[in-house]
Amino acid sequence: MVSGPVVILIGPPGSGKSTVGRLVAEKLGVPFRDFDDDVRDECGLPAGELVVKLGREKFGEVECRLIGGVLADHSGVLALGGGTPLNPSVQEQLKPFHVVFLDVELDELLRREGLVPLHPWLMPNPRAHLRQLLAQRRPVYESVSDVIVSTTGRPAEEVAAEVLQTVHP
Repeated sequence: MVSGPVVILIGPPGSGKSTVGRLVAEKLGVPFRDFDDDVRDECGLPAGELVVKLGREKFGEVECRLIGGVLADHSGVLALGGGTPLNPSVQEQLKPFHVVFLDVELDELLRREGLVPLHPWLMPNPRAHLRQLLAQRRPVYESVSDVIVSTTGRPAEEVAAEVLQTVHP
């Protein structure tokens, strides 16, 4: 049996990974961990600001350096940053784990409050950036995930219940 997270949530910024992850962890009686917090704790800045400061490539190197320890150390629900699964090294490390892609439509993302201030790299045209981001990332998310769960137009509790149905004890 593989030790590590019981479930890993991936998806674009604003897809509900943290909200749903906390609900799933609570139901399973396990801890929740947001990988963006690990990055912030290591580097002293929120992930969105780090992407702007370091650039996507250097930021990805930081994530790569940290992910192995988190996967080995955490036995609950883990939410990854939106870009974390894009790195081939991370994709390889995710293979033994149950990965759920929280999918969301572009219009829903744009309606979700607080998304753009949390992710300053989406400026100045959030719609264009998010459209491009989804087009680039969706195939990667699909390829590394075991299950795809839509969050569009659904309350977090309903999404969490569907994610829970995919978790094998």
